[in-house]
Amino acid sequence: MSKYVTFADGERLPAIGQGTWYMGEQPGNRPQEIAALQQGLELGLKVIDTAEMYAEGGAERVVGEALAGRRDKAFLVSKVYPWNAGRKEAIAACERSLQRLETDYLDLYLLHWRGGVPLDETITAMETLIQQGKIRRWGVSNFDVDDMQELWQQEGGQACAANQVLYHLASRGIDYSLLPLCRQRQLPLMAYCPLAQAGRLRHDLLTHPDLQHIAADKNISVAQLLLAWAIRDEGVLAIPKASSAVHVAANAAALEITLSAQQLAQIERHFPAPQRAMPLDIV
Repeated sequence: MSKYVTFADGERLPAIGQGTWYMGEQPGNRPQEIAALQQGLELGLKVIDTAEMYAEGGAERVVGEALAGRRDKAFLVSKVYPWNAGRKEAIAACERSLQRLETDYLDLYLLHWRGGVPLDETITAMETLIQQGKIRRWGVSNFDVDDMQELWQQEGGQACAANQVLYHLASRGIDYSLLPLCRQRQLPLMAYCPLAQAGRLRHDLLTHPDLQHIAADKNISVAQLLLAWAIRDEGVLAIPKASSAVHVAANAAALEITLSAQQLAQIERHFPAPQRAMPLDIV
């Protein structure tokens, strides 16, 4: 059965989307990247996540081409640099992103990470963008527990719609307090690098013998196992990057994978949940 994530305003989305980090960097890869994003939309991977940082706008341009004639099929997310998150700067940055994306609105606009701009300024800018119809929701990225609590104490901070953080089997720090807190608040978490960047962050994940054994028993790949684990419970939306049609199809199929209690216990033995608070992992 497919898994979904529900936003506070009732928007219900498939729990796996499409990331675009590193897209737009190599012109020769552009046709393949566009085709992969379009296939993902056809397979129901509605969320496309990008940022002004990725290839300094290059990824947004790729997404804009991919969405030509398909904008209504996508839930489009982009992110603003922290130094562009001021009252006026955020509005200008958003307008530049919209131009590159060839659209007139974002479904979700995130502060990429926390910088020197006061949170109340960023909230004011986000509220202005909503009033102008340029974004439908706003959220944050790379915010830890203390950051979220400070945000919620700001006037308008309760309107934050999502927090995007690093989360994969070998980086489980958020399981201790951030994920439970966000679930309590019914705030979706978007998991970036759920495959540990295809094993580049933790090369042993995709070759771990026990994970390979579990995956083989289910007739799935280890990558699909990692995705199914990331979205095993409610409230997490994984956004793996997929720049090929084969990877996109495999990611979409992971929406239908359910891990048994026994399989989850096996995984837990090798990759246990943290027993204490840990600093938020960021890449």
